[in-house]
Amino acid sequence: MSTVKIGLVQMSCTAGKEENMAKAIKGIREAAAKGAQIVCLQELFTSLYFCDVEDYENFKLAEAIPGASTEMLGRVAAELNVVIIASLFEKRAQGLYHNTTAVLDADGAYLGKYRKMHIPDDPAYYEKFYFTPGDLGYKIFKTKFATLGVLICWDQWYPEAARITALMGAEILFFPTAIGWATSQDEATNTEQYNAWQTIQRSHAVANGVHVVSVNRVGLEQHGLMKFWGGSFVANPFGSILYKGSHEAEEVAVVEVDLAKTDQYRTHWPFLRDRRIDSYQPITKRFIDED
Repeated sequence: MSTVKIGLVQMSCTAGKEENMAKAIKGIREAAAKGAQIVCLQELFTSLYFCDVEDYENFKLAEAIPGASTEMLGRVAAELNVVIIASLFEKRAQGLYHNTTAVLDADGAYLGKYRKMHIPDDPAYYEKFYFTPGDLGYKIFKTKFATLGVLICWDQWYPEAARITALMGAEILFFPTAIGWATSQDEATNTEQYNAWQTIQRSHAVANGVHVVSVNRVGLEQHGLMKFWGGSFVANPFGSILYKGSHEAEEVAVVEVDLAKTDQYRTHWPFLRDRRIDSYQPITKRFIDED
């Protein structure tokens, strides 16, 4: 099909895993009632963003994938006939954890998972303490309604990730996200940071000729170090904003996208045609020294 309706569930979270799951499912139901066929949840939606501190107790939040959460969401997906993109904290084995997104098809089938490849380590984002970098490579998921590519938060800043996923055949790039402003900084810095975050993702849409969907959380969480900036959005293959969420409010939005526009934009702006793949070997180096 050419047109697909995308649901975005932008929400705040609490320390209660069951409460967060119930809120997410309520959001999925609301999106489905508005006609959504694919619904994306934000990064690590079943808990507070626990990576703002290094605390061994937080490893208890992790779960197997597939497991209880994917089974629950699979039942919801089948009931509502929607695809669900769900970001979860994965316990792979004792002492081995990943930041992972699972995809459930519209019949409830578990299609697989993507493990976050780029892991940040910044003040209040101590993800390297918790997550092993992904080892599944970049992934696409052929769902009932579209072929999806899923990347996660910090992956947003790397054009290589978006390019590879698009080259694999992704028709839409989804970015479940948890990002915010340090509560100590000024409004000008806040604006500059949000604009940079949105701009880099819109550039992925333009460079690859695909729609981009980014879903972020909102709210001030437990340690008060970070205010999550919401601002979830959808960009078309030319980078135009089709929808932008509030910086403050919980919102469920449904946006219709036309996948046929990929061919239109790629034909008139043929970036894929003109790629010089014979010249790109240096990109595999950490840095190119003069000597």
